Amino acid sequence: MALNRLDLNLLHVFDTIYREGSLTRAAKSLHLTQPAVSHSLARLRDHFDDPLFTRQGNQMVPTPLARRFLESMRPGLNQVQSAVNQFHAFDPASQRKTYALGLRDVLESTFLPKLMNRLAPYPDMEISSQRVARREMETQLAAGKLDFAIDVLLPVSNQTSHELLRQDRFVVMARKQHPAIRKGLTMDAYLSAKHVLVSSRSEGPGLEDFALSRQGAQRDIRLRCQHYYAACRVVEASDLLLTMPETYAKIIAERAEVQVMAPPADMPSIDVHLYWHKAYEREPALMWFRELLRDLPAG
Repeated sequence: MALNRLDLNLLHVFDTIYREGSLTRAAKSLHLTQPAVSHSLARLRDHFDDPLFTRQGNQMVPTPLARRFLESMRPGLNQVQSAVNQFHAFDPASQRKTYALGLRDVLESTFLPKLMNRLAPYPDMEISSQRVARREMETQLAAGKLDFAIDVLLPVSNQTSHELLRQDRFVVMARKQHPAIRKGLTMDAYLSAKHVLVSSRSEGPGLEDFALSRQGAQRDIRLRCQHYYAACRVVEASDLLLTMPETYAKIIAERAEVQVMAPPADMPSIDVHLYWHKAYEREPALMWFRELLRDLPAG
């Protein structure tokens, strides 16, 4: 396995197959034909005497040896890539690029329309929006499988950079003509009603419940579900109330028989952060895209 017997271009192919999980997507990313990528993979397999990737459905899944090799190779490959990138400008008008974004369902609805509108002048720019478990976000960023992630404030290591992208606030959604709030949403009416809680966790309070508990109040949760869209459909057809982010509530209210009101109690703001791995932050294509994300309108 001597380094002088290995074409270093093959390492770039290996890294891209690992990141894309597909020979077809790797070929597209590398601007090569699929047979050329398959030939490179065959050379790598011969060099390491290991299959490196096995096909499971439509995915190329790395073997244990491939995972170990990537973990040891990644820091050096990042340094080489960063050094090369410093001498190459990025022109979004003429270069093709696919950006992988980690987004949860609500943020997809609020970010993607504005993002695609901003990318309209760049027809060769492609976006791959992916839902990634929060515990895997840093690993995906470090492996280059995600370019950026957008989520609430999360604990991360010093290898992951992040910054506040925007702030949202909580509002309360109810069906139109809700009998308990015809004269406005008072604290008594809010606490007397039954509620929907949206959470990816199977138990425990929501952020809004912590705010209520600090004021000595507790609401009655009738339904716990995973997605705000499903919760909004329930609210439209019942007397349940839903406390949710304002930006998404406004989108739903445009097409549903619901009303959106300010909560009767002080609620914390929802801080939305942009995350990226420090190893890639000087890459021109990612620097350009990071600035574009920063400039997206908040409302």
